[in-house]
Amino acid sequence: MYTYIWNKYLPVIRILLKKSAAGDQLLSLNREDFERAGTGRKAGYKFVIAFTDGKVSNVISGSDLASHLASAMLEDDATKAVLRGGQYEVILNTKFQLTIKNTAPQPAPEVTAEANAE
Repeated sequence: MYTYIWNKYLPVIRILLKKSAAGDQLLSLNREDFERAGTGRKAGYKFVIAFTDGKVSNVISGSDLASHLASAMLEDDATKAVLRGGQYEVILNTKFQLTIKNTAPQPAPEVTAEANAE
């Protein structure tokens, strides 16, 4: 039901996944796309999808919108390759803003012996 909409946004989502290493990314979606495709509900379109090493790592079965996005992302080889490289959260809020977060722990800065000697 929502797959064709997500496929339209997929190239931008893939770019934002890559950019998320530098900070959270925000994509404003067209509300009307989803309301026309859905059951006509004006509210309740929100979810969080957690991806770990290229797989969904939380329960999203209660949301068709989330399930269809996860499927679209994992069926696209280029997007799946990006997802395999880390941990991400994809969050939709009620304002139809998609936030993409890279949740992989950042490596600690290296401390050399010389720095400790100072």
